[in-house]
Amino acid sequence: MRDLLRWVLVGLVIMAAKEAVADRYIDGVPIPDDAAPDMTFAAAGDSIMIDSGLFENGQPIRLQVVIFKPDGAGPFPLLVVNHGSTGKGTDPELFKVVVVDPKFARIFVDKGYLVAFPQRRGRGKSDGLYDEGFYADRTLGYTCEPARALAGADRALVDIEAAVGALRRRPDVKDERVLMAGSSRGGALSIAYAGVHPYDIAGVINFVGGWITEDCGLTARQINSTLLARGAAFRRSTLWLYGLHDRFYSLGHSGENFAAFRSAGGKGVFLPFDVGGDGHEVIAASRLWTPDVNRYLDEIDSSGGK
Repeated sequence: MRDLLRWVLVGLVIMAAKEAVADRYIDGVPIPDDAAPDMTFAAAGDSIMIDSGLFENGQPIRLQVVIFKPDGAGPFPLLVVNHGSTGKGTDPELFKVVVVDPKFARIFVDKGYLVAFPQRRGRGKSDGLYDEGFYADRTLGYTCEPARALAGADRALVDIEAAVGALRRRPDVKDERVLMAGSSRGGALSIAYAGVHPYDIAGVINFVGGWITEDCGLTARQINSTLLARGAAFRRSTLWLYGLHDRFYSLGHSGENFAAFRSAGGKGVFLPFDVGGDGHEVIAASRLWTPDVNRYLDEIDSSGGK
């Protein structure tokens, strides 16, 4: 089971909302204690349930969002961080864990952002069915079939739109463009979302974004490049942070996806990092990417606000 859980697309940390963090995880696997976040800060995450405006089987859907924010009443610029998958999609127990990263949130809270981690339908404590691109026989997990896989991504984008809309109505959130980030599937969704909503987004930080692993063979390129190319309609620059020796996406595969994005008219910078291990865990190596993220945030500020 431990080996299976390592084959997951998420680069975030799992935390029970409003409880102290006993362990940190990447892709369902514990991280060494020396990488653990500040326990006091982690416990300060505020778990809320928002009305999404979505319905399933005639029932309204509420989405869970875990929020970290600076002291004071605000309003603050908003950063939305999108989570990834649950591995192969074959373990329903993983659907219900709450996916956040307090250490990552702390970096941006210290810069003045309200940081929100929405849990999409059927994930964490959110209502509804988790249905982001499964085979018809859901026990087989995530599909390699392009039509079903991309339909799952579309469903995820609807959930993100609902969460962003609710968050922007909060009095402690500034009425301005939103910064978006995510790892693995969450990174790919962040890029695609900016293309669908180009006037609502200030910028995107994409950590090792992709939707389907290279285990799917030729369809992986088709699915991933198609989804990421949707972001090309966003006319501002984006930041793509990837890792050498990523067990899910080779650097060549991810570079081809970036090239497809650029060919479609997208703007961005693609930066590879050597984390000294699995390159899929770039989001946890903040010491490597912080200078580049700081420069990117300065660029966003110079373009007219966060």
